[in-house]
Amino acid sequence: QTCTDALMKTVILGSGRGTNAEAIIRSQTNQLLGNAEVHAIFSDNEDSGILKVAESNNIDGYYLDGGSLKTKFDERTEQVWIEKIMKSDPDLIVLAGFMRVLKPTFIKAFNGAIVNLHPSLLPSFKGLRAIERAFEYGVKISGCSVHWVSEEIDSGKIIGQAPVRIMEGDTVEMVSQKIHAAEHMLLPSVIQNLSIGAVPFPEA
Repeated sequence: QTCTDALMKTVILGSGRGTNAEAIIRSQTNQLLGNAEVHAIFSDNEDSGILKVAESNNIDGYYLDGGSLKTKFDERTEQVWIEKIMKSDPDLIVLAGFMRVLKPTFIKAFNGAIVNLHPSLLPSFKGLRAIERAFEYGVKISGCSVHWVSEEIDSGKIIGQAPVRIMEGDTVEMVSQKIHAAEHMLLPSVIQNLSIGAVPFPEA
């Protein structure tokens, strides 16, 4: 799958403030997103900032109920999400602060064309509280990673990483800010590379 000729329809899923979605859209506005174009934003949090980002940028934003489980979808909810997202006919799905683990059915429904942003240099510090855990451990270089989503949490093939140096005297808040700034550069550049065929999609 390459999107070198046509636009790469991109859908973003998020649960939080939407700063990474904002960075992606800003790159698109500045024509730094290659052939990618954000078509829709979906959130499992009705009051999330990411839906406000969609609204203020005239992008279709959808709140969908997350169902009865907290960190993943039950089968019925998963089906609803798959069907709604399918209507946007995405070439790529980007998880930007999406707080749910996707199951194989969901991943297969989109031929594995789903990327996730994680705030550590994988394979270190998978899972929750990655920034805090790296800081508490005392690492001197942390950062962020964009990887293909696989069945195992934060274990898919790494597409890109950006390192962040942790200096003496840094607080965990300062490190968080540095990592978020790195994310805002890394994620749009990975999307751009995918859209021009510089990075291959997984074999369906």
